[in-house]
Amino acid sequence: MNKALEMLAAAGIAARTVEHRAVFTVAESEGVRDELPGLHCKNLFLKPQKEAGPFCLATLKEDRRVSVNQLARMAGWPRVAMASADELRAALGVEPGSVTPLGLVNAPPGSVRFVLDAAIAYGEDPLWCHPLRNTASTAILPAELRRFLEGLGHQVLVLELPEGEP
Repeated sequence: MNKALEMLAAAGIAARTVEHRAVFTVAESEGVRDELPGLHCKNLFLKPQKEAGPFCLATLKEDRRVSVNQLARMAGWPRVAMASADELRAALGVEPGSVTPLGLVNAPPGSVRFVLDAAIAYGEDPLWCHPLRNTASTAILPAELRRFLEGLGHQVLVLELPEGEP
């Protein structure tokens, strides 16, 4: 078991993990979906462009289309850019292709701002996300994910994003 799964279990949060081949993108993950009914997401790990400050992680509905700077404005963040692989490893302890809200188990509170798409946050189906590696997916109820992350000291900003944005 890994750190995220151990911490979920210790918090009394039910989660189910399914092993699968490595998937690096939402498109690649479509090939392993038969065993994964529920909500699926994409994750963006961002950094402020011009100022020092916390990194930003957004967990969005898998088909959500929004510019990163529109997302940043809506979340009250400064202008952002994609963070590097080295920054991702240092902040969340995961490799590219394995970005996950569960990576916040490796981040001190306040070091990463977190936004959860309202289309996921209030869903009643389980959300599938990587358990710190892209060779498995873990299902967790969205309300339980929010409770878990808040219990770790991370603020969860639920953001209502417009549909159909370019």
